[in-house]
Formats: sequence, C-alpha cells, structure tokens
Amino acid sequence: QVQLVESGGGLVQPGGSLRLSCAASGIIFRMVIMGWYRQAPGKQRELVATITNVGITNYADSAKGRFTISRDNAKNTVYLQMDSLKPDDTAVYYCHARTMAGYWGQGTQVTVSS
Repeated sequence: QVQLVESGGGLVQPGGSLRLSCAASGIIFRMVIMGWYRQAPGKQRELVATITNVGITNYADSAKGRFTISRDNAKNTVYLQMDSLKPDDTAVYYCHARTMAGYWGQGTQVTVSS
C-alpha cells in the first residue's frame, strides 16, 4: 500500500520560512520523480517543484529563488524548503509520486498571514 504523508505546514508571517516533509512508503522511492503541488481556495492545483531520482530539480516561476526541493533516498523523504513566504503562497501543499499510477498525499495547509 502506497502512502505519502506530508508534514510541516502551519501559519507563518510574510517573509518567514517553513520546511515541508513528505515521507513515502510502498514505492521504490529512489527510482521515482517526486513533486510538490499546491492548491489555493478557488484555484486549480498547480506545480510547485519536482525532483528526479538523481536530483535534477524543476520549479514553477513563482517558486524560483525562494523554494528549494530536495530528497533523502535513505529516508524515503522529499522536502520543500520555503523561504521569503508571501500571502499568495497560502494553499494546501500536496506531495506527489510520479509512478505509473501516480500517488498523492493528503496535503498540508500553509497559511501566510500577519
């Protein structure tokens, strides 16, 4: 059974930082492209960042220069370090495993507000 469990969300002031984690099980993690997506109220889910099995990263324009995706294959975990957060970053953040079936985590809420 595949499970992706996100953690690390919360309330942060503008300009602050958060680090999201996604622990995976039930997949051969080291071989899978992992990604972070987000969905704000009333909007479609959108890509934030992806990382390949060998560490090649890709970012949405909104994330470039502020967010960093990384992975630890020994821990079956992918991370999203988010710095210089803005109110527009408020959303539910989802972890995604790009297998043939594609799997999603349950999401973690990030709220950026003063």
